[in-house]
Amino acid sequence: MNQHLRPEPVPFIDIAAQRRRLGPSIDEAVSRVLTHCQFINGPEVTRLEAALAEFSGAKHVVSCASGTDALLMVLMAMDVGRGDAVFCPSFTFCATGEAVALTGATPVFVDVDEATFNMDVDSLKRGIAAATRLGLKPRAVIPVDLFGQSADHDAIGGIAAAEGMFVLDDAAQAFGASYKGRRLGTAGLATATSFFPAKPLGCFGDGGAIFTDDAKLADTLRSVRVHGQGSDKYDNVRLGLTARLDTMQAAILIEKLKIFEDEIAARNQVAERYTRGLGNVVTVPRLAGGCTSVWAQYTIRLPKGCDRDGFAAALRAQGIPTAIYYPKSMHQQTAYRHFPVADGGLPACERLSDDVISLPMHAYLDEPTQERVIRAVRDAVSA
Repeated sequence: MNQHLRPEPVPFIDIAAQRRRLGPSIDEAVSRVLTHCQFINGPEVTRLEAALAEFSGAKHVVSCASGTDALLMVLMAMDVGRGDAVFCPSFTFCATGEAVALTGATPVFVDVDEATFNMDVDSLKRGIAAATRLGLKPRAVIPVDLFGQSADHDAIGGIAAAEGMFVLDDAAQAFGASYKGRRLGTAGLATATSFFPAKPLGCFGDGGAIFTDDAKLADTLRSVRVHGQGSDKYDNVRLGLTARLDTMQAAILIEKLKIFEDEIAARNQVAERYTRGLGNVVTVPRLAGGCTSVWAQYTIRLPKGCDRDGFAAALRAQGIPTAIYYPKSMHQQTAYRHFPVADGGLPACERLSDDVISLPMHAYLDEPTQERVIRAVRDAVSA
């Protein structure tokens, strides 16, 4: 094809458009940090934590270096370790199970609901049965609010309470979403999120945060975050990490948080346009009752017989990128396939890994560009 006739490429996630919108405010925020030179634990870190607490409704926010650290820090603070079982959905990014395995505990993988992509409560019950049979102690559940939509926290929390477990909500993809009228951040003992640049609220590097209403846990997390230090930094009272959020990233996030509500509304408009334009040719994502989404991804399922590689190639030829989250569920991956799974297996995870594909999604996807994506999807499916 003639180089000049190639369609203009569509960004999968348009961080540059957001950067243009924020303009000088980001430059000024970074410049303030460069002026005061408090690159670690500068004043912006405390300001960001207060702003996140106000936004989420959580009493305490402990920022950290990544979403993975956020998960790991809570598990460490709760002394999760060898002999403990922690239940995770298998259809998710590997960090959820990785944090569990790093503590020496056993991740037990459970299935998901095919419509919402989130943890299936019946499979969770079967996972608990499998873990108990193996002599493991059920300690925690990590539901994942996948692709931006909240998991069913009431049902999961009820099962956890009955088994004497705590809930650590993995909201890495869903900070800003709500469940039954409450923003994520107050479901369970703690909520972990990520500020990776591609996330709905992302910084310009790695970053994360933990939300909790438990003051004692928050204090322990602050210790874990800095090598397990006690009242003196050379008297470490527990094993910890180097898991602080850089002041520079905190300064950037303070500015991004100011437009976040606006961006969530825009993402929902984009999702609604996709659903209207594609609902009769592919399986579009569905919101469960009482849930809102921040649409970290817009993930569709292709009809039976539609070749996913061919579909992706057809869109790529039109300048439209796609991504597959996740071509292998965790229990199918080399590092995790020896860990136990819920009784009855994980058929929904395996089916989803075979036929999901995600389309460009961000707050700056204008209507004409999105119409181009919708036309390309419809053409590729009918080809």
